[in-house]
Amino acid sequence: MLELSILGFLYETPLHGYQLRKHITALTGHVRPVGESTLYPAIKRLEKAGLLVRESQPGQAAAPRQVLTLTPAGRDELRRRLAEADGPDITDENRWFTLLAFLRHLGDPAAQAAVLRRRLAFLEEPASFFYDGEHPLRAEDLDDPFRRGILTIARATSQAELAWLRTTLSALERG
Repeated sequence: MLELSILGFLYETPLHGYQLRKHITALTGHVRPVGESTLYPAIKRLEKAGLLVRESQPGQAAAPRQVLTLTPAGRDELRRRLAEADGPDITDENRWFTLLAFLRHLGDPAAQAAVLRRRLAFLEEPASFFYDGEHPLRAEDLDDPFRRGILTIARATSQAELAWLRTTLSALERG
């Protein structure tokens, strides 16, 4: 998801590494903090793959900065990754939110709707954090107030997301 975030933010505007790191940190927050030791190797991989370029520009009051810009191949790669998102990109909430942050760049409403339909199908499957054998437990099935709280909050979040997904899918399909 780090590479998707890099491609997504650079799709919007060229940035230098520090700005990019701040944007990614704002998106992922405390869940997945981004350190320089992770960010810069990812930038180098994307640069080596021809998906972004760096250009030295004078700093305002400091040394020159390396500004990162997405190449046309990088723009295509972002759109490909968005269109093909599946599996953990759809089921892991943090990865899903990162993908959702850039889904508008996919551009094609039918392709956007296809991604949203995959998330909708995942959310409509019966699931729980807790099971009795193979049977998923509901909040009402638990005496533990903390586990009941987890399931109550998860249900409310899922219901809100399901409502949003259905409304957005309807709008995308109407054109």
